[in-house]
Amino acid sequence: MLAEIPDWEQLRLLEAMQTIEQLLTPDFKYSEPFILRSHAPGDIGWIINKHGMLYSREYGWDERFEAAVSQIADDFIHNYKPKKEHCWIAEMSGENVGSIVLAQENDTTAKIGLLIVDPKARGVGLGSRLVEEAIRFARRAGYQKIVLWTNHVLIAARNIYRNKGFQLVYEEEHSNFGPKLTGETWELQL
Repeated sequence: MLAEIPDWEQLRLLEAMQTIEQLLTPDFKYSEPFILRSHAPGDIGWIINKHGMLYSREYGWDERFEAAVSQIADDFIHNYKPKKEHCWIAEMSGENVGSIVLAQENDTTAKIGLLIVDPKARGVGLGSRLVEEAIRFARRAGYQKIVLWTNHVLIAARNIYRNKGFQLVYEEEHSNFGPKLTGETWELQL
């Protein structure tokens, strides 16, 4: 019967069920207050927009960062291989609040990108959960290593990567997005 219900209505049903469970179960506070799903039309645009606005406001990064995010998103969509790549969208109460992409770098290496958590969804373990999903998927897809590039000022993300076993392997100063930054390459052997 669920197969006859469109995906978007299944998501609404799941959210309604989660709300009922929250109201009826006193210990529900220990479950995740978000759902993770695959990307759908409109989500990639949301990812680009959210990165541009949030990083400008929080770090003073200029439109070149939004252009870089747009290029990563464009490459992902135009080269998408569902068995080797995935994009997760996190929702709370039907609203997008986070994302992460795992893309193929080469036959043995995957690359994490576009991790973002909306400020209203921070502090509930969402960033960590998104990274865990990407690692799980990479293992199932047969990758031997995951790489990612980030910047030194993204302390919460860097802590997540470190806690998941990633190692910092390279640093380089740049000002690609306006302010002086230290770009970092991290790796995780699977």
